[in-house]
Amino acid sequence: MKLRFSPASPYVRKVSVTLIETGLQDKVENIPTNVHDPESDIAGDNPLGKIPTLILDDGGVLYDSPVICEYLDGLHDGDKLFPASGEERWRALRLQALGDGMTDAGIARLLESRRPGEFQYDKWTERQTTVIFRAMDAFEAGLDELEAGFGIGQISVGCSLGWLDFRMPDLNWRGDRPGLADWFEAVSERPSMARTTPKEA
Repeated sequence: MKLRFSPASPYVRKVSVTLIETGLQDKVENIPTNVHDPESDIAGDNPLGKIPTLILDDGGVLYDSPVICEYLDGLHDGDKLFPASGEERWRALRLQALGDGMTDAGIARLLESRRPGEFQYDKWTERQTTVIFRAMDAFEAGLDELEAGFGIGQISVGCSLGWLDFRMPDLNWRGDRPGLADWFEAVSERPSMARTTPKEA
């Protein structure tokens, strides 16, 4: 398998952490991809022009990190990152959605900051920042779920917080959320997280 890859992407990091946690990292070749390069051929694999994109051995293609991560989770016999059914599954998927949504808001905020100053919309930036902090507050209030294990929900939240620290160190989110800060510090030491810390391509 081949993974269209960037070391700075929080969604690629979700897949990379999943590969390590499932013991499949040696089964996938990382293909560095800059989706902003006009010469990139990513659209040939993913019509959305996004990463992560996973190219299967049979030539099939999967995209969107939740889909790729669940596919990979089905390829191993160890403890599953995606619960199979029931309330446990819905809790994991809800946690993943909230983590990914926090990342989405962070990306929207970052892209707005990269527009020429006269075209930036402060209220849009404020709205995305509010979304980020609301998600963080929800995690702080629901620490029991975060501390219940390390599955796809925790992976999503950890990768999102790591990316926000990487791109927006000015958020200073830890002071009002000490429980979340402690959780993130501990989970960041997990080998799969430590090995995938975001960095510039």
